[in-house]
Amino acid sequence: MTKRHFGVSTHLFHGRRLSRADLLEVAAHGFETVELFATRTHFDFHSAAAIGDLQQWLAEAGLTLHGIHAPVADGFQGGRWSGTLSLASGDAGARGRALAEAEQALFIARRIPAAVFVVHLGLPRWQQAETPGQDTRDGARRSVDALADLAGPLGVRLALEIIPNELSRAGSLVHFVDEVDRPAVGICLDFGHAHLDGDLVDTIDIVSEHVTAVHVHDNRGRADDHLVPFEGTIDWPGALTGVQKVGYEGPLMLELDGRGVAKETLANAARARARMARLLTT
Repeated sequence: MTKRHFGVSTHLFHGRRLSRADLLEVAAHGFETVELFATRTHFDFHSAAAIGDLQQWLAEAGLTLHGIHAPVADGFQGGRWSGTLSLASGDAGARGRALAEAEQALFIARRIPAAVFVVHLGLPRWQQAETPGQDTRDGARRSVDALADLAGPLGVRLALEIIPNELSRAGSLVHFVDEVDRPAVGICLDFGHAHLDGDLVDTIDIVSEHVTAVHVHDNRGRADDHLVPFEGTIDWPGALTGVQKVGYEGPLMLELDGRGVAKETLANAARARARMARLLTT
């Protein structure tokens, strides 16, 4: 059996600038790879110097960059988002700005190899009341086509993430990916988001042919808490069995909340990783 790899999204450190020490801490807790959450207040992906630093920090920590998460906002500070970015916007100017930022983040892969580029299509339902009319299928298709044209030559696959909105629910994403019909486009199976929308095990079956990336985090079915696995109400034995059955062999990326002490969260995550590894071998 292929050894299962586990990674950590820098979402854990999202409220501040990413640092060398953060990556060393991830590696010290036994994780092998990371996904960079591309928000400029967290990591300035417009800066060649910052990308060079990241490359050096990864090498020093012995980590790989498995994925890059496309920006969903201009900033995140003090627990608050600013400057929402929507790749599915019906407003051409707003969509163009979101696409330009996504392309800039994707270009990190010109310097540091990455397997996947995780993309949100539209806004989560709790943000839509603030910006009505954001999610359009046509806008999403235009953005995905543009990003796929750039990702393919870089050896990167797009992973369209399951998020709580009508465009990005499991069935809708499968239909969208089938319609796009490009080898560089798949789905990011997000355990926590799927759990909020219903039955996670059923969702895994729905997206089974298209899983390109997997985010693991937990919640209690009411809010997007990004808890450490086993701290919420997800059926972890069922979910992990489902991932094995669909043949996904990539890393399980822990996308955890950053409001606590990161070192303590990583220690809890390492214990959860051991439990998941045991479930995956039984």
